[in-house]
Amino acid sequence: MDWKSRIESDLAICGGRPRVKGTRLTVEFLLGLKAAGWPETQILDEYPHLGAEDLRAVFAFAQSMIEEETYLPLTRVA
Repeated sequence: MDWKSRIESDLAICGGRPRVKGTRLTVEFLLGLKAAGWPETQILDEYPHLGAEDLRAVFAFAQSMIEEETYLPLTRVA
């Protein structure tokens, strides 16, 4: 999935947070709905201007961002 054709960021819109092109629906917001248990069909029903490809782009974007991160083990403080 090439998320770059569907996800954009503009400092003048939503504070520059990545969002679905042509909307004010941020990647963060849509991931939050999914994390809260909303099925994709409910998201698409509530936001009819979104398509299934838009949601796939959101997930692909998130996966891409996580893939690029470097992770260090957390140390426990007693």
